[in-house]
Amino acid sequence: MRILDIAEKDLRQLVRERSTFLFFLIMPVAFTLLFGFAFGGFSRGSADSRLPVGYVDQDRSSLSKKLHGLLTASQVIRLEEAPARTVPDVEQLVAENKLAAAIIVPTAYGKTILSGKAARLTLIADTSTTAGTTIQADVLSAANRLDSAAHAAVIIEEVTQGRAPFGHALDQALAAWDKPPFAVAEATSAATSGNKNVRVSSLTQYSPGMMLQFAIAGLLTAAQVIVTERKSRALQRLLTTATRRIHILVGHYLAMFVLIFSQFILLILFGSLVLKVDYLREAGATLLVAFSAATCIAALGLLIGVLAKSEEQAIIFSLVPMFVLAGLGGAWVSLEVTGPTFQAIGHVSPVAWAMDGFKNIIARGLGLDSVLLPAAALIGYAVLFFCIAAWRFWASEEH
Repeated sequence: MRILDIAEKDLRQLVRERSTFLFFLIMPVAFTLLFGFAFGGFSRGSADSRLPVGYVDQDRSSLSKKLHGLLTASQVIRLEEAPARTVPDVEQLVAENKLAAAIIVPTAYGKTILSGKAARLTLIADTSTTAGTTIQADVLSAANRLDSAAHAAVIIEEVTQGRAPFGHALDQALAAWDKPPFAVAEATSAATSGNKNVRVSSLTQYSPGMMLQFAIAGLLTAAQVIVTERKSRALQRLLTTATRRIHILVGHYLAMFVLIFSQFILLILFGSLVLKVDYLREAGATLLVAFSAATCIAALGLLIGVLAKSEEQAIIFSLVPMFVLAGLGGAWVSLEVTGPTFQAIGHVSPVAWAMDGFKNIIARGLGLDSVLLPAAALIGYAVLFFCIAAWRFWASEEH
């Protein structure tokens, strides 16, 4: 009962503070929305990311139309055409960076291919850039495909003595390119299948990231409760009663845990229902990660409250870990885009383990087994922080 009385007293005091709601609810929601908008998490539909390429057909033969069809189906380039556009026009557009490149199909292109000679296309592009070399490779691939199919169709027509017309043989040869003898199969996790836009990658990063970051930032209010209790001599008076030191520590810890765990539940529901982040796909696993993270962050808050001697120190001791642990732990930028060395360093931060747990569920489509290790790591940090806080509390001058 003494523990519950202390926890209830702390919670009443924290709820009265405006900064509690600022750091625990308003700031994480605001920053999640901010980063979501900044990185396209709320974009509707998917934009065409192919490179715009001008196209001028001076040949207008059946083979140049086949080439046009192959380039239109490209996953790399997007043809930008205008009936009255000339070669100088597309050259100017490329020079002004309004087009990534331009393709000119010269006169007699089709006749050259049918005669068995090497037909040339004109490509206007800066091949010293990545975009230029990518376009060059894609156009060369389409041209070689058409050239090989046309030569094969000519041979087939001659061998069959016209029973297999050139046009039919050409279509069959081009269709064979679309059905290679082998294929690469791509597997997508259940959590991300059907979600092809950037919403998945941005909000699955920043929703848990901002939730964890501001849970740590909110500790400055919780830690100040212990500092105020010490400065007002309420702690010393409490120790003259039958209340033991462990009751005081656990009571303060319980109040912080309840506050942080409640914050996680509310923000997870907000992320799931409003932002459509799939926290509830594995609700039990999500709850385990949230519980483990709350135990860890609450223990960190207890340690900060024990170490801080003034409100200013409580603020510093809360904000510095927020920036350091959140930055190292991948709350701002996913550790997956960094090298193995930084990933190893980042997992010194408990935030990295919490991010692993949440992202295993909402981004990678994994289940309960995938969060057991992150949860164990977070519980380990909680035990470490609590033990250090207890040691410092027992060794402080007030006792």
